[in-house]
Amino acid sequence: MPPISLRTISQLRQDSRTGSLSSKLRGQVDEITKKESANGKPFWELKLRDFADSLTLRAWTDTAAFDACEETPRGSCVEIEGDFLINGAFGLEGRRWRMRLLTPEEARELFAGTPETTAATDRDFSCLQDAAASLADPRLKALCALFLDEYGERFRRAAAARFNHHAHRGGLLRHTAQMMRSASALCGVYSHLNRDLLLTGVLFHDSGKLWEMCPPEFGFEMPREIRGELLGHISIGVELVNALWRKLPLEDWKSLVPASEEVRLHLLHLVASHHGELQFGSPIEPKTPEAALLHFVDNIDARLEMFAAAYEKQPEIAPGIHERVRALNASPVRPLQSIAPTAQE
Repeated sequence: MPPISLRTISQLRQDSRTGSLSSKLRGQVDEITKKESANGKPFWELKLRDFADSLTLRAWTDTAAFDACEETPRGSCVEIEGDFLINGAFGLEGRRWRMRLLTPEEARELFAGTPETTAATDRDFSCLQDAAASLADPRLKALCALFLDEYGERFRRAAAARFNHHAHRGGLLRHTAQMMRSASALCGVYSHLNRDLLLTGVLFHDSGKLWEMCPPEFGFEMPREIRGELLGHISIGVELVNALWRKLPLEDWKSLVPASEEVRLHLLHLVASHHGELQFGSPIEPKTPEAALLHFVDNIDARLEMFAAAYEKQPEIAPGIHERVRALNASPVRPLQSIAPTAQE
């Protein structure tokens, strides 16, 4: 009998589309709750989270997993082994599964990520470093370098959201790097844009999420912090820009045009207005081309990520049509494939 493979939740979700399979997966217990069915039968509901995805499992009284759940507190790092399949409208679910606690060394490996996720994280962080190094304005260049130096490790693990898009450890870095690539490309199309200001705005636009939804060094959950709850990431981002700005040697650049104060105010406007509308949490709406473009690039990347997640996670309600995603206000339809190149091409 071949050994049972270890998969991430995303790999398991993809591989089980063709039928039931036996597999192992590792993750952290994000939530574990004892409930009762409609007929009064008790069961455990366990939400498992790994580097980029989450899965909800249920353990009934007549299974070994039920007893294991009794002794497994929230936050535990575990390995699940069982049979997994895509079950219609219920999505991915596990059957006949059992659970064990990971050793400390296995838990460290879990939080370090797979070689693929580690390589992707390094590429995305290098993208931000390269963009910062390319800036011509010495004030913005120094500001970005200071931010990445002081908060780079926290940036690597922060999430971009709790639910809708990039809602996982490292999600903020992926979101910001994708936005940076898009914004850089658009600066080549619209040459009148202030590239230095726009790219700095991309780096800082969600910087407040480092305190609003950042997992601990060894964890996948996103604990709530009083600072994030009371101020929100936009206010924290404005505060962060001002705090770092005060550390810059501004006297060295007092003869530069535009003046440093003007540069600071324009950057703060990008951070404050990036949600686009007052009803979506921005205290001010975009009033410059760079602020408008930042908002649109942010929205594009978030929405495309939600489509990608829907194709992976949402069950099909008809061939090629997936269950409605509230944030998209649509039932995502499978995209049209690109035409295959001909032999002559």
